[in-house]
Amino acid sequence: MALLSLPVRRIRALRGTSGVGSGLQRAQSFMVVATLLYRASHLTVGALAVAQRRSELPLQYAGFAVALGLSALTYGTALRRGWFDRRHIWADALVIGCVLPLALCAWGGVREPPAIAWAMLLGGSASAVAAISLERLHALTVIALLLVTHFIGYQAVGASPAVILGHLNSIVSSAVMTWLFRWYLLRQGRLLDEANARAVAAEAHKARYAERLEHHRALHDTVLATLTTLASGAVDANAPEVRRRCAREAAYLRRLIQQTAAEVHHREIGAALEDAVGSVESLQLRVTAQYHDLPQVPPEVAAALGDAVREALNNVRRHAGTGHAYLTATRDPDARGGALVTVVDRGPGFDPERCVPGLGLRGSVHGRMAEVGGRATVDTAPGEGVRVELRWPG
Repeated sequence: MALLSLPVRRIRALRGTSGVGSGLQRAQSFMVVATLLYRASHLTVGALAVAQRRSELPLQYAGFAVALGLSALTYGTALRRGWFDRRHIWADALVIGCVLPLALCAWGGVREPPAIAWAMLLGGSASAVAAISLERLHALTVIALLLVTHFIGYQAVGASPAVILGHLNSIVSSAVMTWLFRWYLLRQGRLLDEANARAVAAEAHKARYAERLEHHRALHDTVLATLTTLASGAVDANAPEVRRRCAREAAYLRRLIQQTAAEVHHREIGAALEDAVGSVESLQLRVTAQYHDLPQVPPEVAAALGDAVREALNNVRRHAGTGHAYLTATRDPDARGGALVTVVDRGPGFDPERCVPGLGLRGSVHGRMAEVGGRATVDTAPGEGVRVELRWPG
């Protein structure tokens, strides 16, 4: 009787779209890259402008170096963390957007609009990033400072009213368009996350329904069939084979009841262990089995665990003299993604220093686990029973 499981791989795949790579975070990452490209285009213009006037205005080199370094800090941090640091945004707006143009006018020898245009151009990208990364009042404050300082700077170099108005309009337009883009992308990201959440819920509901259906089928073919036969009087309820079948199905029901709604069992390892339990229960060994949070393992590992458990249970049947074994299987807390399976009996045990392990223990237990990269250990002492522990990976 194979353990039944939810198809969790698809559910986890759907959930993965709402974790680190959620729609909201993807929208923010896109805005970081978009504003970075916007700033890069302005820095490219600045580099060309400074290179053309290298002998005439040498102080512009220092200004461009400051703009380049602060841009690298602001956008490099944003790329690593997924969003902007507000302290960097304030520094970017105040130093590059406000102080740099005025400093070039005062100490850089700038006397005409074309010589300062590259520094003014950076104000557009400064207002754009401030509009999407700062609170509304703070963003408006930054934009107002940019407008005032750039108006003063262009007035100082004698720019025409058309140039001044056009530039101030570009600062405001950059901020407004970038904010609208972010609003739209975040809205789409939220809609995507909500759709993914609904898909996960629908998949989980479908999986739970499929699990209940499989449980019903299994109960119909086993427990219900036995009860129906007994009720009809067609068999002797006291016959040994009937009692053994009832005992096996009672053990199956106990394991079914012990499963909680939150537990998810992977079919590969669960089926292998249940096959091993069923094979020895048919030989009149009672097995109390408990499974919890079984990990996903490769098919060959599940088969090796099942075969090793079968042999360990056979040893209990042959040597323990109790007619009862205890099987537990769970995720190994000491190994990420590993499995931990134990078989215990309360028989007389033995002295491991005096008893040489037989072929079954050496080949079917230790050997099978070693072949798949796992290991088996036997803990026993006279009068203490036997505990066989299987770990993968070893």
